[in-house]
Amino acid sequence: MIKTITIRLSLSLVLLAYSFELCAFESSFNYNSDTILFLASAIIAFALPYLLFNIFKLRRSRQELCLSQKRLKSTVEGSGDTLWDWNIKTGEVIRINDKYLMNSTTLLGFPPNKSLIHPLDVANVELLLKKHFAEQTVFFEATYRIKDTFGRWHWVLDRGKIIEKDANLSPLRMTGTVRDISQLKSTEERLNLFAKCVESLTDALAIYDKNFKLVDINPSFLTLFGGQRDQYLEKDFNLPGYEQSYINNIIEIVRETDHIQQEVKLRNSERVLLPIEISIDEIKNDQNQITNYVVVYSDLTERKKAESQLHNLSNRDRTTSLPNRNLFFTDLHKLVKLHSHHALLVFDLDNFKKINDSLGHQLGDSLLAKLAMRLNKLTRENDVFYRLGGDEFALVMSDTNDIHMITRMAKQFLAAIATPFKMAGHELVITSSVGIVLFPEDGNTPELLLKNADTAMYHAKKKGNSYLFFNDTMNRQAVKRLQIENLMRFGLKEDHFEVYYQPKMNIRTGKLTGMEALVRFITPKKGIISPGVFIPIAEETGQIIEIGEVVLNKACRDVKEWLDSGLFNGRVAVNLSAKQFSLPDLTSRIDVILQKNELPSYFLELEITEGTVMDDPKEAISIMRSLSARGIHLAMDDFGTGYSSLAYLKQFPLNTLKVDKAFIDDMKNERGRNMVDSIVTIAHNLDLHVVAEGVEQADQIEILKTLNCETVQGFYYSKPLSKAEFTAFLKQQQSKAAPSLIREEKVVAAIS
Repeated sequence: MIKTITIRLSLSLVLLAYSFELCAFESSFNYNSDTILFLASAIIAFALPYLLFNIFKLRRSRQELCLSQKRLKSTVEGSGDTLWDWNIKTGEVIRINDKYLMNSTTLLGFPPNKSLIHPLDVANVELLLKKHFAEQTVFFEATYRIKDTFGRWHWVLDRGKIIEKDANLSPLRMTGTVRDISQLKSTEERLNLFAKCVESLTDALAIYDKNFKLVDINPSFLTLFGGQRDQYLEKDFNLPGYEQSYINNIIEIVRETDHIQQEVKLRNSERVLLPIEISIDEIKNDQNQITNYVVVYSDLTERKKAESQLHNLSNRDRTTSLPNRNLFFTDLHKLVKLHSHHALLVFDLDNFKKINDSLGHQLGDSLLAKLAMRLNKLTRENDVFYRLGGDEFALVMSDTNDIHMITRMAKQFLAAIATPFKMAGHELVITSSVGIVLFPEDGNTPELLLKNADTAMYHAKKKGNSYLFFNDTMNRQAVKRLQIENLMRFGLKEDHFEVYYQPKMNIRTGKLTGMEALVRFITPKKGIISPGVFIPIAEETGQIIEIGEVVLNKACRDVKEWLDSGLFNGRVAVNLSAKQFSLPDLTSRIDVILQKNELPSYFLELEITEGTVMDDPKEAISIMRSLSARGIHLAMDDFGTGYSSLAYLKQFPLNTLKVDKAFIDDMKNERGRNMVDSIVTIAHNLDLHVVAEGVEQADQIEILKTLNCETVQGFYYSKPLSKAEFTAFLKQQQSKAAPSLIREEKVVAAIS
């Protein structure tokens, strides 16, 4: 348009100049000035409006062009795209709304922005650009990463086309757009990730539309149910083998609650019926409208197997495969709720620990397994045999309170248990004791029934290899036992255990040679509790260990005081219980007590029962040698009342042998005297000192003198004395010894 206006203006000026020349020429023909002025005015009148009109059009065109440029710029800025114009021949690139380069620059290379493209993407961009140059593609289109002015990478979509070629059809000019697609790329990557996750899920997955028609499935779906993908698409949600009403109910629940989880049985591709858990969830769009439903099918076969194995582990005993204590209480609770009559037989094996300790736990476990198989064969069809733990078993006889049937079963069990077991070259004979309770007569809870059955079994053990029904007398005894346990626990805390001392006297001179420390349990409310009552319970509960340490500590403390005051110069004998003797740190415990009271070990004698050392003679010898090496004297108590072995007796590092009161009481007849004589002779042959305990009569003293027994203790000389009483006894002994010392001094003086 600008060119057109310029041409028209030039023509007008030429015409005007020509008119002036014509007028000058015509003047020679006598044209006057008016004529010339007229002609000039006419020409100006013709050209000026035209000139003004074209100037106006030029201005308006420029305004439209500027407005158009503004609109284009706004559109480009609004779109977020970068416009580029590449002069291929010169390398000049013009870019509008550019985030990555200057608006206009001259770049050499192919492609022109190669330096900003990610190194891993350059090759692909070059290839796509070359294909477009070779007219293999209508448009150039590439996705790649490009670096911005801050050095950050962005994913872009670059599209362009050649718009101008030279005479040889070589590209001269190319234009296009670049769009930042980083967010789209991130979304695409997330979608791809989710798609891969869905495809790689081991659980079968199906996507339904809002009307529960199948849209898509993952590969695991076909692996589980078989078939081809197309045969499932557009089909309604279905659970083969289930009524349509059940399926409709599931759909209704999902629409009401957004979710459902249900366990069903479905056949897999091999027509095997499997436990399947279906989980259905709804999918909503941004407008909170339901668009799809996702159904996940989880094969529960392995989980069921694991649950079954776990159930067996938690409810079955590994050694015997019998139901365990956990299942015992579960089953017994069910029977109690049904108010069904039943009997509970509880038993354990006598001295089973000795088998374990002597032959090993592996053989012990094998014995329990064989016993379980043997006894299980004796039970009725509706009876259940349990292992409660260790060597304790229980039999629940359902739907019966027939005493004769229950008694017959108890006798069969005892006979079967007593039948020898041949194992690993050994013939093992074991015995048992059975406690029996009836429901509901003997208890209305599983816990009470088991407690009362244990009580009955405890009393049956006193008879040995027998059965016993629970009764109220046993219950009263059990309550009393529990009370004693609690009293001992409180007594240990409040220091209610005292030490009494019984003198040991030389049978020839009547002088004090030592004493035995005896424990006394004195309670504020119940008074003195007999050792015969609390000691057996303390041994069973393990409290005897703490009681024994209290006695040893107090005895060492008292002897140290008497030594320092010059009242005593002998040994104190302290009993060691079987549980104390089996402690792995026994010697170090004793060392601590001796050091604490600053008492030399010479003044301590430990009494060990025959039964304790014969449980494991070899281990006992090792422990006794360790104690003897410290200078502590050792005495064997109750010799002859157990199952001693003379072969071991000579190996024990003993200093003293004590004759039990039972033998002393039996000396009134010849056989009894001969028994004591044999014990004394054995002791002397082994170079052991002999102490007779429980001596109460003068004639017993005379017999013991003839048998050459050196030391006695018992009521004949003194009952057990408290610390204060024994202090007075020591002073009395010292005063008796003083006159004899004076007489001896006079005799020595007379002789001299």
